[in-house]
Amino acid sequence: MSAAASFFPSRTITLYMARLFLTRTFAILIALVVVLQALDLLSESGRILAYSGNGEGEIWRYVGLRAPQIVARFLPFSVLLGTIITLTTLNQNSEVISMKAAGLSAHQVLAPLMVASLGIAALSFAFNDRIVARATATLDQWQKVEYGPLPIDRGDRSNVWVLDGDDLIQARQIKGRGGGAVLGGVSVYERTDGRLTAIVTGETARLDGDAWRLENARRFDVATGIATRLASTQVGPGVRPDQFTLATVDPDGLSFRALAVAIDDLKAAGRPTKALEGALWHKLSGPLSSVLMPLLAAVAAFGVARSGKLFVRAVIGMALGFAYFVADNFALAMGNLGAYPPFLAAWAPFLLFAMVGEAVLVRTEE
Repeated sequence: MSAAASFFPSRTITLYMARLFLTRTFAILIALVVVLQALDLLSESGRILAYSGNGEGEIWRYVGLRAPQIVARFLPFSVLLGTIITLTTLNQNSEVISMKAAGLSAHQVLAPLMVASLGIAALSFAFNDRIVARATATLDQWQKVEYGPLPIDRGDRSNVWVLDGDDLIQARQIKGRGGGAVLGGVSVYERTDGRLTAIVTGETARLDGDAWRLENARRFDVATGIATRLASTQVGPGVRPDQFTLATVDPDGLSFRALAVAIDDLKAAGRPTKALEGALWHKLSGPLSSVLMPLLAAVAAFGVARSGKLFVRAVIGMALGFAYFVADNFALAMGNLGAYPPFLAAWAPFLLFAMVGEAVLVRTEE
């Protein structure tokens, strides 16, 4: 028998424990999503229906966009609770004692759960990258127009402001990147010494030399109150395309690869990227937190159930799991402030609690 195979219990026990763990984890996740989605709708349904013409279809569209965010946020909590319930049940039925009496170590007892949680982590990363990022980007755009018709396609940036000397340029939508960027719904607020003098609006703008060619433009003079129609005009001389396309980078609304490309573009433009680099690393460490949960909750698996301390052990496992989430959010906040390096902000809590969980397991059971 190979070393890898000997580390696990028998095939029957491995599949039995993995099935218990997965069914309880996803049952808890479904219950959490249903309850939290219902509570979220209580606060948002009024805003959705406040827009004229919205009805049941828009409510279901919101649910379809919001539910993936709830799943992504609470999947690690579900893994933690599923692990505690699984191990507590096995302990109460003396199944853990039977496995240890058969010569299995604590690590071998936990091995099926660790492998199953690794599969959950891989599924979570793919789900976050392919579904949650797109849903987040679309929902953010929809909320910016107060749940009205979506003016832009997925992946496009919206409502970007750029300062050009004293003037302000607003683009309601941006498609494409670099020299091929197209601005839609452009408004240029011309100012002199901080005082608004004119507003130039247009449907689209494309790069023309070192300025932007604004089509179907209108100019409103604030002093005279006269609006003038212009066939086309040039605005924003010297304004680079990356000032529009890189003005707002939301890491939650971008996939791993798209965020990495945005970070490279920002670096090339000389922009700060530390906070985004931390978010990029967290797209890996976040899903992997599921692998930590069996280790942190392992304290609930061992000890004699008749001793009356099983509930206390379960509470300790839950406390360790929730302490990890607190430390993870704190480290990310410190990374956004620049107090922690990006890699440390994303991975320090994971590595710290992996050592804590291993130390507790070895100290109490091995």
